[in-house]
Formats: sequence, C-alpha cells, structure tokens
Amino acid sequence: MKLDILAIGAHPDDVELGCGATIAKEVANSKIIGIIDLTQGELGTRGTAETRKVEAKKAAEILKVAFRQNMGFADGFFVNDAQHQLALIKMVRKYRPEIVLCNAIDDRHIDHGKGSKLVSDVCFLSGLSKIETTDDKGNVQAVWRPKVVYHYIQWKNLRPDIVVDVSGFMETKMKAVLAYETQFYSDKSKEPETPISSKNFTDSVVYRARDLGRLIGVEAGEGFNVERYPAVNSLFDLK
Repeated sequence: MKLDILAIGAHPDDVELGCGATIAKEVANSKIIGIIDLTQGELGTRGTAETRKVEAKKAAEILKVAFRQNMGFADGFFVNDAQHQLALIKMVRKYRPEIVLCNAIDDRHIDHGKGSKLVSDVCFLSGLSKIETTDDKGNVQAVWRPKVVYHYIQWKNLRPDIVVDVSGFMETKMKAVLAYETQFYSDKSKEPETPISSKNFTDSVVYRARDLGRLIGVEAGEGFNVERYPAVNSLFDLK
C-alpha cells in the first residue's frame, strides 16, 4: 500500500489530538492515510492497553484512515536506538508515504519529544541504501525517504511554522478524540484526574483550533512545525 500520508504518534490519541482534522480533510480529498502508534499507552493513569486498543480502532474508523498499526514499543521507555529505528524503517519502506506527520518537537510528555526525534531520524535513515531491511516475507525492501516531515503541536503552545485550514472538519476530529472514553472528560467517570481529563483540556483542543483559524482568517486551523523551509511556486499560493 502506497500512502500519501503516514501519521505517527507515541501514544494512541496523539494523532487525533494533534492532526485529526487535517487527516479528516485529506481523507475527504481522497488521500490515502495510515496511522502508526508507537506504544499502547500502557502507562497511562486512566484505562488500559486493552481499552486503548478498542478506542484507537474506533477513532481510526471515524477518521476513515486506510489502516492503523501499533509498534508495541514500551510506553515511557522506548529509545531512539538502532533496534527501534530499524523496526520503524521497515514501516516507512513498506508504506512509502509522501508526507509523515509526527509528535511535537518539544512537549510536556517525554515520549512526545522522543517520538518526534525517532521518527525524524528514521525518515532520513530509510533513504540510505546501505541500511538493508526485509519485509515480512524476507524480501529486501527498497529504500524510501518521505518528501517532508511535519510535527503537529500537542500540550505546549508552540509557534507553528504552517497552519492548515481545517474548517468544517473539527466535528470529525473531536468525535475521534472523544472515542477515547477512558482518557478524556466525562462527568460519569470514576477514573483519577489527569492533566488531559478535565473539560478545560477538551475545550482547549477546540479553542486552539479556533484561535489558529482566527489568525489565518478562517474558521479553524491546525499548526505544524517543519524541518526545512516550506516552498511555494508563487506568492499567490499563500493565503
């Protein structure tokens, strides 16, 4: 399967929170998109790896992505080493995405920054011909390097380098986010409180998008940080 976009998150729900509306918009534009979660979120205070798996599947169905896969890396303890890089290089070479979306370059949760750097390094290494990997059938994989890597924004209010107009797609995003019933606000929940379980946090996801939208003159926006200068053919390509 050749992907237009591969979205990667350290935990199930990272992708939905960071770029769910962008994914929903590009799916509506007939782009082929897949999601890879690095861990099962098993160290989360609320819920379990099993409930997160069910919730992640439901969220993926809401976003209508082509597939969702979990790497099974250790929540909180995965590192950016050869073992983890090679496992993820296989996925990049298997799906050959044009664009990769990944965790924030800096954030409150340590896995987000680690995941960001791991994915960025993997996207470079995947294009080196002297790194040999094989697929599930033992066939040598062709090298592949995505054209660009964009980092979505998470807990911290990082200044975006680009903002995507996601007007009309926030409802789908929030349905996907709230598919994680164990993680986010519910007046019926008996789970312990966490930084993301308050109503304020859920509301902040919406008002951040509205604020970014305000700043670019549209209804809603999602921000990304880039690894190289964005290029346009004409100044008139910019809104």
